[in-house]
Amino acid sequence: MVRKSGVLLPMTALPSKYGIGDLGPEATRFAEFLNDAGQTVWQVLPLTAVDGGCGNSPYSPPSAFAGNPLLISPDMMVASGLLDEDDVKNIPIFSHSYVDYDAARAFKNDLLRRAWSNFKAVGRWTEYDEFWGVNRYWLESYSFFAAIKELQNGKSWYEWPDGLKFRSGGALHDIWKESSDEVSFHRFVQFVFYSQFAEFRDCLEQFNIELVGDMPIYMTLDSADVWANPHLFELDDSLKPTSVAGVPPDYFSETGQLWGNPLYRWDAMEHDGFQWWMSRLHHLLAWFDKVRIDHFRGLIGYWSVPAGEITAEKGCWRNVPHDRFFERISREFPTHPFWAENLGVLSSGIEAARKGMGLPGMLILHFAFGQPSDNPYAPHNHTHDSVVYTGTHDNNTSIGWFIEDMTPEELQNLIRYLGKEITSDSICDDMIRMALSSVAETAIVQMQDYLHLGPSARMNTPSTPTGNWAWRMTGAQATKELASYIQKLTKLYGRLRPEPIKV
Repeated sequence: MVRKSGVLLPMTALPSKYGIGDLGPEATRFAEFLNDAGQTVWQVLPLTAVDGGCGNSPYSPPSAFAGNPLLISPDMMVASGLLDEDDVKNIPIFSHSYVDYDAARAFKNDLLRRAWSNFKAVGRWTEYDEFWGVNRYWLESYSFFAAIKELQNGKSWYEWPDGLKFRSGGALHDIWKESSDEVSFHRFVQFVFYSQFAEFRDCLEQFNIELVGDMPIYMTLDSADVWANPHLFELDDSLKPTSVAGVPPDYFSETGQLWGNPLYRWDAMEHDGFQWWMSRLHHLLAWFDKVRIDHFRGLIGYWSVPAGEITAEKGCWRNVPHDRFFERISREFPTHPFWAENLGVLSSGIEAARKGMGLPGMLILHFAFGQPSDNPYAPHNHTHDSVVYTGTHDNNTSIGWFIEDMTPEELQNLIRYLGKEITSDSICDDMIRMALSSVAETAIVQMQDYLHLGPSARMNTPSTPTGNWAWRMTGAQATKELASYIQKLTKLYGRLRPEPIKV
């Protein structure tokens, strides 16, 4: 077994003078940092577009396929000739420690519209046409969806006039006739994203760093996918959801989590061989080396809550035809390049399905010390077919966990477990060493833990609609000294790859 280690850092959290992390020079610098640190894996959050109306959550995307325009690098647009240097001289004053999504969105949208004007004058139309030909299967509906939202002043598709809401051919023809430039603009934005992403992937391949991405299991109702494929979702004749997604009460919430996403019509999906899913997975694996399937249990059985409920408590479990679904996945992706998010209370059948697919599951050290003796998250119970984390994007930082969330019982158990006193100064190193020493095949550490950051650096607090996804790393934090320290730890625990690549 090859032991690996890596870092969890969202792309949005990279340093940048443009208000939000992007695919540009700082992404390359972080790849160099990981290389110097002897790391093998960079895990990111979903890279799909985000919606301010959904709290800018990457887990509520308006498209399963469209890349996030906020991740487009102005510097790379200058380098490619889409913008002039003068276009990026008057940059607003952005915070270096958090993302102001509204300000960053307004600034980058203005740059992208300038780039579109320039492209129309001297564009690389051959490359654009090739991109359009490969991606038309999703980009056509997405570009209409994004353009109509602009024309409808941001209204959700189910609030549009009936002709647009129900996608009548005449209404869409009229949109193209009257606003083809707006539709084409959104196709161009995706062309730029994909072009820059290809350069970013070339950089990672140069350093032999695997990119692990994340796939939200559900789509938000106000998405291009639901609008374009209403027959695949549990909607009534007026296109309103009849039931919505969530999870029952658990560790994170006493009333469960009411996500509100429309549920899939698995019978309709099975009828065409689960084609939407196959297209989605192929698409993601063109981006990533491996894909973490969020809420894996939802592909076997899912919590269905009647539309209109205000909590997730009154739902019920329903089954997915997972045997046939997984058979199709195995035929399409025989190497099974997926990780499964299998957190929470799971039935033996769900774990059997995961293991039958050969998918690594997740182990979270923050969950390990309530009753560690028989706790699967405690290091002595770890298994090889796993990915161990100090914490994920839904957890506090380790310092935040220590000072805000850890119970007295957990603290005492952790002290006994390690045989030493634990302080807020030591907790990050303690958790990192436990992760790296685990028998789990892969160990992933939140960048915030390597930086010894407190709760203000937390990425997400589940069931809170605002104030999330905003933390950013500063340019001075990923130092050569830190890379050297991480490399030494990684070597100590047998996770260091061959000599870092010299460039």
